[in-house]
Amino acid sequence: MTLRLTAIEAHAEGEPGRVLVDVDHLVPGDSIAQRFAYAEQHLHWLRRLVLHEPRGYPGLCAVLTLTPSDPSADVAIIVMEQGAFTPMSGSNTMCSITGLLETGRIPMVEPVTTVTLETAVGLVQVQAECADGKVTSVTIENVPAFAVHVGVPLEIPVDPRTEEGTTWGQTRVVPVDVAFGGQFFVLARAEDLGVGLTPADVPALQSVGARLKLAVNRQYPVSHPLNPGINSTNLVMITGPGDDRGADGNNAMVMATDRLRDDDPATWTGALDRSPCGTGTCARMSVMHARGELGLDQPYVHRGMLDTTFTGRLVGETTVGDYAAVLPTITGRGWVTGQSEWVLDDSDPFPEGYTIGDIWPA
Repeated sequence: MTLRLTAIEAHAEGEPGRVLVDVDHLVPGDSIAQRFAYAEQHLHWLRRLVLHEPRGYPGLCAVLTLTPSDPSADVAIIVMEQGAFTPMSGSNTMCSITGLLETGRIPMVEPVTTVTLETAVGLVQVQAECADGKVTSVTIENVPAFAVHVGVPLEIPVDPRTEEGTTWGQTRVVPVDVAFGGQFFVLARAEDLGVGLTPADVPALQSVGARLKLAVNRQYPVSHPLNPGINSTNLVMITGPGDDRGADGNNAMVMATDRLRDDDPATWTGALDRSPCGTGTCARMSVMHARGELGLDQPYVHRGMLDTTFTGRLVGETTVGDYAAVLPTITGRGWVTGQSEWVLDDSDPFPEGYTIGDIWPA
């Protein structure tokens, strides 16, 4: 049997997103929680097919756009990243809304179209500024963000390949934060890790990002109080201070491979977010607010590895279970780069795609 997938190709401030449409039949369930659980249990083959070669590449993310189960929502999404299914993504939301509006799958209203998005962590309101048939900016009223741990010690293994003066088997302790911004993040300061945030630092960022992910899931397990199935820290944000070009903060976000092993340093790698990371921006703002470093209604310009920016803002306070939380927004822009149809023939020897070690993690 041949599988055919239709997609809108887009990017949000540099982060590529493949927006898959007409895929309801692949993701059964009566609620978005059931559909997300089904994807995690049964659809990794689809995630790999779409994101791996010959159809994908290491930096690519994708989105399953679905008919919502909540009648108040316009569309539901499930995000596919290289390492996992994720419940929410700012950049992938921008890609989805831009693509669905500009191709007419959601009616566009100028100057502002309001879209209600159903995600595995709740309903999300999106305001898309539109002009002449184009989406010129997207503001996401994200789900509540909250700090779980602030400034806690995390023991990580060293990597002598990227850390001078160390040897295999050593460990060191670094201060980290753990926060939820739509996904769980571990955040660490670049200066505490001894790395920079430039393209020349990418090998070191990949390695330390993978080691942070390995360590945090063992030493600081997490579970969303309202969505207990969201119970792992998949993303790593390495942060830096602002700069003289208008950014209040800089970052590199590492999506570590899903095959991490303590005894195999070849797996200590991953892909970097090409955008400033929307959910990561929300997580970082929640930590800053918990520290008293960022107030409400204060714009926070966050710069990523491609020198593009998202602007975040905290517009209110709330609680999530026992956690003090904030209500974040993120503003950025997406661009449609094309439309595509992807085919899997039943005689294809690579029904889940493939990776090879010249450009992919081992």
